[in-house]
Amino acid sequence: MIRTALFNWAQARHTGGTFVFRIEDTDAARDSEESYAAIVESLRWLGIDWDEGIEVGGPDGPYRQSQRGEIYADVIEKLKVGGYVYPSFSTPEEIEARNAAAGRAAQMGYDNAERDLTEQEVAAFREQGREPVWRLRMPDDDITFTDLIRGDVTFAAGSVPDFVVVRADGKPLYTLVNPVDDALMGINHVLRGEDLLSSTPRQIALYRALVEIGVAAAVPAFAHMPLVRGTGNKKLSKRDPESNLFVHRDRGFIPEGLLNYLALLGWSIAPDNDIFTMDELVAAFDISDVNPNPAQFDLAKAEAINATHLRLLAPEDFRARLVPYLADALSAPSYELLSEREQVILTAAAPLVQERMVLLGEAPGMLAFLFTAGDDVVVEEDARATLKDGAADVLDAATTALAGLDDAGFTAEPIQAALREAIVDGLGVKPRLAFGPLRVAVSGRRISPPLFESMEILGREVSLSRLRALRATL
Repeated sequence: MIRTALFNWAQARHTGGTFVFRIEDTDAARDSEESYAAIVESLRWLGIDWDEGIEVGGPDGPYRQSQRGEIYADVIEKLKVGGYVYPSFSTPEEIEARNAAAGRAAQMGYDNAERDLTEQEVAAFREQGREPVWRLRMPDDDITFTDLIRGDVTFAAGSVPDFVVVRADGKPLYTLVNPVDDALMGINHVLRGEDLLSSTPRQIALYRALVEIGVAAAVPAFAHMPLVRGTGNKKLSKRDPESNLFVHRDRGFIPEGLLNYLALLGWSIAPDNDIFTMDELVAAFDISDVNPNPAQFDLAKAEAINATHLRLLAPEDFRARLVPYLADALSAPSYELLSEREQVILTAAAPLVQERMVLLGEAPGMLAFLFTAGDDVVVEEDARATLKDGAADVLDAATTALAGLDDAGFTAEPIQAALREAIVDGLGVKPRLAFGPLRVAVSGRRISPPLFESMEILGREVSLSRLRALRATL
């Protein structure tokens, strides 16, 4: 859904058009306020804005289909008077029986048998207590349209049966309300997913009827975007974790990174350039450049693109975006509300991880130890497993070396020099192995931000207390 919204938004912005956002909620059993709120929240978070629609307004509201019943009723009446729709009383079982008797496959569906019911036949059905659905008469000739992505597409005459546009209870179906809304809202470009391509001849037939009764000015142009496939090259479904926008947000994708990647699902800005801003997308985008072949959702590539956008953030912006992900370690939900000490720590720590992070969700693992009081650090099991026989000697030598530094001189360079002299030179430990036990003691993890800078942030007393705490367990 977001990829579809993004391409519509980019096309509207590129051409100076109007991006209209309406909610299609005619199915009361499936549509809920929760799903409505989730859609709005997702677009707001990503920064995809709209010119007309829900919560914005415009000349053609309301913009929720559930609130447009009177509008649809008026159009339905005009279609009935014009003879474009007709009553159909057949049950699914009766349709299946007629197909079987005629030697037609069951999947052929409705057989257009009731196109010319007489008034007497209609009355007879009603006397049986039957209420009809209403079907649109499909044209008897081929339907051809030019897809802005796929070129000319033709559906042969007779390949699409007359279809239901109004239920037996009088309520309109999606197949009717969508073209009606497009017509009344002046939509001239419909950009949607490839999975809806098979329904396009129905919509075109209805548009033509709407033009003839004076509801629509013209049939809009269509573009059907490629499917997005997930793991195993299967169509990405709503049940797949990678299809859930909020899962990606919670893991630490930022809007800039996620939108950049989604734009690459069927489109590219240049052969040798996968990184771009939304302004650059708008400047370059044209729906006709979209590739019709299915696009593969590659989570690793999406994460790599997100990492690049994290590095492109201004330091203050990056720092602020870390705060929500460090909620369990911090005292407030925004940087401005943090304590002075927390602000100092985060300002010093953020640059240490900006080049290392892929997702903001990595922040607790990388930085939470800096906000933990004293030696109250949990040493993870995989980190403890890295400690070798000489770890106690390394910790002892480090403690002695750092104790010789005063608080004012407890900065990264003096710390590194003192530890190198004590462990590498003094104990003869190889440099790549020398500082592992110190990292485990200070952060509780195998991997952390730069060790010496982390010690500087923690300060002399906390650093020493953590070295002693780990040493006491060996």
